[in-house]
Amino acid sequence: MNIAASAVIEPLGEHHDRAVFACGNGELDEYLKRRANQDAKRNITRVFVLAGEESNVIAGFYTVSTTGIPMGELPEEQARKLPRYPMIPAVLIGRLAVGVEHQGQGLGGVLLIDAFRRIVQAGGDIASYAVVVDAKDENAAEFYRKYGFIGFPTIANRLFLPIDTIKKLAL
Repeated sequence: MNIAASAVIEPLGEHHDRAVFACGNGELDEYLKRRANQDAKRNITRVFVLAGEESNVIAGFYTVSTTGIPMGELPEEQARKLPRYPMIPAVLIGRLAVGVEHQGQGLGGVLLIDAFRRIVQAGGDIASYAVVVDAKDENAAEFYRKYGFIGFPTIANRLFLPIDTIKKLAL
């Protein structure tokens, strides 16, 4: 089923059916089913879901929150452009998943671009140097690299993309 034509991306709400979501990664499935709503209520993260406009079925989701990048973790070519603060502000896309029946339709990219738009919009009020992701595996890391994400030299499957680069994308 192709949901993209009639889908909306919106904050997770009580009306969304989290119980049936399955992306093939048990950790991500359980997060959405059991912890996402509480994390959002506690201001730990914001959870956005991709659902049919007239449906409560979730086709995919992502989370965003603030984080910091220790200066020593950045590649030297990035670090030398920045002030020598111990931590550099960033936004974390902590989780991003697409339901099994919706995979292969480009929805991961749709979710990522939506996250970029929201992050850039918030950047008018809250400073952030980069978007950080923790890829669950090498396939996920490759997905992010296709969008220009750069790996941290010391942390496997943690990648970042400077906000200035995101602003140059046609969002």
